Amino acid sequence: MALVIKIKEVNNVVLIALNGNLDTNTAPDAETEINNLLDKGTKKIIINLENTKYVSSAGLRIFLATAKKMTAASGAVKLCCANDVVQEILDISGFSSILDVKPTEKEALEDI
Repeated sequence: MALVIKIKEVNNVVLIALNGNLDTNTAPDAETEINNLLDKGTKKIIINLENTKYVSSAGLRIFLATAKKMTAASGAVKLCCANDVVQEILDISGFSSILDVKPTEKEALEDI
């Protein structure tokens, strides 16, 4: 399944919606998009996982790398709207305790 990446900006926060599977095949595209935003000086990113069906270790690596880059640049990254499957992957991998995961996009926007 292809990954559709939708990007919009709200109040200087870049919202990235990932629709589909974030896996070995699609992770490079997502990473390129995110790195392009970082190269442009983006300081606040919210990654919406509402329509993300699955996240592999390749996808988790992108989340971690992005969080490290954003911290180094005095920025912030939040994940939000993880469905049950993706939330379980984040929990089992321990990423839900490393990364800032919010239940809704509204909460992520209020907290970034």
